[in-house]
Amino acid sequence: MTDHAQTIVIGGGIVGCSVLYGLTKAGWTDVTLVERLDLTAGSTWHAAGNVTYFGHYPGISRLYADSIRIYQEAEQETGQSVGFHSTGGLRLATNQQELDAYHSLAPLFADLGIGYHVISPERVAELHPLLDTSDVLGAAHTLGDGHMDPSGATLAVAAGARARGATIHQQCPVSGLARRGDGIWEVTTERGVMTAHTVVLAASFWSRELAAPLGLNLPLYALEHQAVVTEAIPEIEALDFELPTVRDPYAPANVRQEGNGLITGVYESAPKFWATDGIPAGFGRELFASDMDRIEPHLLKVIERVPAFGRAGIKTVVNGPICYTPDGNPLLGPVADLPGLWLANGFAIGIATGAGAGDYLARWMIEGEPPYPVEGIGLERFDAAMTRDDALATIFDTYTAGYTLHLPD
Repeated sequence: MTDHAQTIVIGGGIVGCSVLYGLTKAGWTDVTLVERLDLTAGSTWHAAGNVTYFGHYPGISRLYADSIRIYQEAEQETGQSVGFHSTGGLRLATNQQELDAYHSLAPLFADLGIGYHVISPERVAELHPLLDTSDVLGAAHTLGDGHMDPSGATLAVAAGARARGATIHQQCPVSGLARRGDGIWEVTTERGVMTAHTVVLAASFWSRELAAPLGLNLPLYALEHQAVVTEAIPEIEALDFELPTVRDPYAPANVRQEGNGLITGVYESAPKFWATDGIPAGFGRELFASDMDRIEPHLLKVIERVPAFGRAGIKTVVNGPICYTPDGNPLLGPVADLPGLWLANGFAIGIATGAGAGDYLARWMIEGEPPYPVEGIGLERFDAAMTRDDALATIFDTYTAGYTLHLPD
């Protein structure tokens, strides 16, 4: 067991492993990751793996773009497949406000060199012949969108980090975190106490509990998030191309091809929170019982949009925890009052953002300043006295808004 390291990363999901990979690529190789169970346990393993270039702000879009690039670089370096399917993505507009918003974002993507067009309903139907476009005014089309294998992507960046000298300890739960008077951090695990100059807390919804004894109030809470996977659909089996991912504010839901069927994740109007008083001991790879009654109104809207979905049999329903902050953006960066402690938590769309965020944080740690501005990711944006009820109420509103587009002034 490593007794001391330059940096200890706590959490072996896509974000923690990406931070480790980013640090080693930037030159810090005396780094260690500790994971309470196995890599990808928690939320990563059951994620849909959707990746996109579509962000509302330049910084977030760069995190998305960097994530897609870095996963593929890790695959080339290690030989570990990340399972990337480059299908393109369609974000539908069913009212003029949405369509105008998509047009307004075109200069942003042009500046970032991202393939992006606002297309007509006719073109939408050509790209995705299973859609009912009768009420569609157009769509934002991001050409490089697609989906990854979440486990494959995590193992690829972890392997890349190991190859550069990083150490990974699995089955190694962390029970305590403290900063000594000399500035060194102590990480207490079931295998003993480890020390480091810097610590990255990347343990998703566990981070709230690990940080609380330090006097930190991290507004990180988990919701149940359900996805429905269908049996094979004849119309898809007959195609000679893979359908683009669709994000539909009307449902709100995302729908993409999964094999010869479809998978849809919905943003429920009455979501259910999970473990707000503390994560159950031993929780790791469990899923929750499905609750089709809760998502039925949304599935009916998905069927309106994709009639073939309604004719298909349901293969499985995946219902697992997803970590949210009140505004839906991650907590990424240093903790001002605790030198040496860094946060990488609250990634509601972790696969899409993970590798880019890991690289971003690593460069910030090593270079002493962020490599480029990213809006709304610091802990300081939240009131330190925010109550649990206030945090949950705001998360509720953020989650249920789905794909509502909020643009900066």
